Amino acid sequence: MIQIDVNSGPLIAWLMEQGLQGTSQQDLLDGYCQRLTEAGVPLMRFHLAQRAYNPEFGGIGIRWIRGESITSHHYEYQETPGEEWLKSPFYQLLQQEQPELRVQMEAGPPFEFPVIDELFEAGATDYFAAGLRFHPPEEKPADPRRPGEGILVSWTTDRKGGFSSRELDLIRTTLPHLGLALKSSSNRQIASDLLQIYLGRDAGRRVLSGEIRRGSSQEIDAVICLFDLKGFTELAERLPGPELIDMLNGYFGLAVAAIQAHGGNILKFMGDGMLTMFNLGSIEEDAHAALAAANELCGKIRAYNAEREAEGLPTAGFTLALHAGDILYGNIGAKNRLDFTVIGQTVNQTARIAGMHRSVGQNIIMSEDVQKAAKGTEYDLVSLGRYMLRGVAEPIELYTIYRGSCGCDG
Repeated sequence: MIQIDVNSGPLIAWLMEQGLQGTSQQDLLDGYCQRLTEAGVPLMRFHLAQRAYNPEFGGIGIRWIRGESITSHHYEYQETPGEEWLKSPFYQLLQQEQPELRVQMEAGPPFEFPVIDELFEAGATDYFAAGLRFHPPEEKPADPRRPGEGILVSWTTDRKGGFSSRELDLIRTTLPHLGLALKSSSNRQIASDLLQIYLGRDAGRRVLSGEIRRGSSQEIDAVICLFDLKGFTELAERLPGPELIDMLNGYFGLAVAAIQAHGGNILKFMGDGMLTMFNLGSIEEDAHAALAAANELCGKIRAYNAEREAEGLPTAGFTLALHAGDILYGNIGAKNRLDFTVIGQTVNQTARIAGMHRSVGQNIIMSEDVQKAAKGTEYDLVSLGRYMLRGVAEPIELYTIYRGSCGCDG
């Protein structure tokens, strides 16, 4: 039975306050470790592992070592769990559904876990680990070899004799409160990550801040960009599904990286195309950023296609249409299904401009509004002539980037 330590009260109160404030995980854990040591726990090392909801990595690890800055790192996704994980104390906690695990090291090696050997070499004498689930106990992870929603935590000391019973009781008593504060922090981080991944950086931030009412929108000046892959429909008819998805992700990855590197926001993917927006503060900044992104994308796709050709893989070209003007940016849809997107004449005209690529024989086309806003640009913008666009009353002059000034294939 746990004996409640009188020193736990102030630490529990502090953890609850940090949870209510939404303190970041690193700041929360740094403060927790500092307060544990002030309460008399001879902490040498603290380590936390937690699942992450992110397409780039599967989990996050945060480590505190006495006298050093707290650090965090990401665990990559692995189809098959690695040997380091399978031979870890955390894995045994999950696999055997143990509430806690302790390894006292003063007798010396051999030890069951490689990490304990490393800690022993660093002077450690005692290791204590425990886990907390963030879901009902009847719910288990689909794969018991992988952590579900919750935290796995370890505390290590280098004091002779290891942790005392009182110190372990303090750790056990405060652990649920630490877990609750971490859940508060991680839930907001998960929400932020998922909203940015699925809605885009700016739209995700706006939705998380409370812009969720249907019809709420604002009128802004921006450059709208429509990216599309050339010849993808034909490729889709002859390539196996997995190869097609890999190819599409490769091109989208390049396009997203180039656009975001210059401050653009990804609004939505549409089959083999992508709708994006530049809204950096002024239409001039937007135009310059859009041209820089277009230039970078030319080089990246040219290099990517050369790599694919060398490997005997099919390639695709791309088209880019740019237009500038007023747009409505906000929540549109039904009561129970909303989309945070852009609408308006500028968006419609961008789609019309995108339909002119074959007629003018250029991959990158922009309106005269973008050309005017981009005055002073380092790129040579060449007129393609004036054209009537479907649904537009007056002819619009279209421009492209001169190939020699951007190194683009056209």
